[in-house]
Parts: sequence; C-alpha cells; structure tokens
Amino acid sequence: MDKHLDVINACRYCFMCRHLAPLALVTGKETDTPRGRALIADQIRMNKENLKNQDYVQALYQADLSGACRTHCVSSYDEVGLVLELRKDIVDAGVQPQPVKDFAQQFINPSFTITGEGDVLYFNHPCIKVHAPEMKTAFDKLAPKHKTIEGNDCGTALQILGYQKQADEAAEKFVKAVKESGCKTLVVPQPAAFHFIKSKNLLPDVKVLNTAEFLLTLDIPKKSGTLWPIDSDFLKNYQKNNAPRKLLEKLGYKLKEFGITHEESYTCGEGSMTMVFLYPENVAKLVERVREFAERYEAGTLVVASPYTKLALRTYAPELDVISVEEAAAR
Repeated sequence: MDKHLDVINACRYCFMCRHLAPLALVTGKETDTPRGRALIADQIRMNKENLKNQDYVQALYQADLSGACRTHCVSSYDEVGLVLELRKDIVDAGVQPQPVKDFAQQFINPSFTITGEGDVLYFNHPCIKVHAPEMKTAFDKLAPKHKTIEGNDCGTALQILGYQKQADEAAEKFVKAVKESGCKTLVVPQPAAFHFIKSKNLLPDVKVLNTAEFLLTLDIPKKSGTLWPIDSDFLKNYQKNNAPRKLLEKLGYKLKEFGITHEESYTCGEGSMTMVFLYPENVAKLVERVREFAERYEAGTLVVASPYTKLALRTYAPELDVISVEEAAAR
C-alpha cells in the first residue's frame, strides 16, 4: 500500500470521477467510489488494525475495478493499483472473506493440456469453456486450424483477489505449457487474461493477440447491420486496445454508441473478474442499469468482447440480444 500513498493523498479529497464509478452509480454508496476506498486506505495507513475491519475488507473486495476513473483522471492516479495492493495486504494478513478464500482455491496449482495442430494457440479460458462456449465455436468456424490450450486460468483471478504468490506460480505453469506447444501466436479471448499476460510480458517470444486482433488478420466476408458495442474494461481502460471496434467496422457493421457517454463502463463488473460469482446482487444492479439504457435508447443487438459481460447480461437480463465479437464475425 505504501507505494500508492500519492493515490491515497489525492483521491481521498477528490470526487471528480464519481460519475464514472459504475458500482457507486447503482448503489449510491461513497465506499464504492475511488474517494471512499482512498479514505478506507487512509484509515488502514494510520492504524494497521483497521485492515481487520470487515466492513473495510468487504468494500475493497466489492470494487468493480473498471479502470474508468483511472483512465479519465487528469492526473492518472492509479486507484485500481491501490485496491489490488490492499487486497494483497488483506490476504497476507489472512483476513479475506471466506467466500473469497473458497473461490480462490479453484485457481491454485492449475494444470493445462494442449490439443490440435498449427502455429496458432487458442486459450480456451474456463470462463469461455464453462459459461460462453459459443465464443470458441465461432472462433473455430473462422479459424479451424489451430491448437487449443485449456485447463484453468493463467493467474489472473488469483492476482485480482490478492493471491500474488499463487498467481505467479500459476503464470509460470501457463507459460511453460505455452512454450512447450511451440506456437508462434497465442490468441487470448478473455480480456482479463489478455491484460495479465501482456502487462507482465510473460511471453516475449510469442505474439500475444486478443481475438479481435487475430481476426483482423483474416479475410472474413463483409457483414451488414447495426450493433451497439459494450467495450471491455480490460481492453479499453487497461490496454487502450480498440481492436474489437476496428474489426466490427472493417466487417461492415454500423456501430452506435451505447449509454450516456463513451467514458462510462457498462461491463457489469468485468474489471473485478469475480463479482458475478462473489457479489451477484451488485451485478444484478449493474445489469439493470444496462437494461434500462437499452430500453431507453432502443438499442438492438449488443456486442461484447468479454465472456464475463456476456454471462452477466445473460443471467440477469436474458431478454437482451447479446452476442460476442466472435459471433458477430462468424455470422
């Protein structure tokens, strides 16, 4: 936490980005804003015993981590980094909530298997394999010749939850498996995992692409129709990556802006990666806001880059027409 003292000192007195804090917009709670979390961090800074305060701990684990506030902060204060560091401190102190402990166990000590042939390796992340297999089906249709790596997450979820040591160990196993595959290109369709691999430069000798970046290299027949993109937090706010929109425009789709402003996040908690599983009541509120905007602005087909967002919308607003970027390309 000490490396983020500048964030604490700046954000605790500032409310300029609260209109970009997705969870705060639906709960109305100050603790769901960067300012509120900075105030909590300041209390912990002054008295380490406050790290055991379960109200503080819950507030820090409920953070949406969209990155929208950091992206549009005029001083670029890393409020996301502050929360992640505090979660590490919480885990090190052994005071994380029991549901967090239980959820994290499934990602510890992962194993990976590789099947198929080719120089391209597709990471069939468990979020896609279990909750959005249609995304891989669409990819297979567009790029039938490739290898597939699957088995578990590559360390992303563990890092977000504060389990840094275990995250690093998972990443090592993932990197070892990828290198042994002999692939030249790794396609990562899960934006959170894509950011994790890219930000850590885990595979410097392998071309790491998200799905849209890879599909931009293919000759895909033109499409028609109108889509309303919901940008991924990890691609837009973390990686400054606009490949999904570029792909959809290249394919011939007409894109219409969703919601009030392009600065806002409508991913329903994607930045947290785990909110839909740990805090579903908050996700339901975030989805309701998306549903209301879809109705108000008469949005048609929503297109998402994240399997997390697709799962959240399908679970709490099944009446909405939601497809992935891969499905849009495979139509």
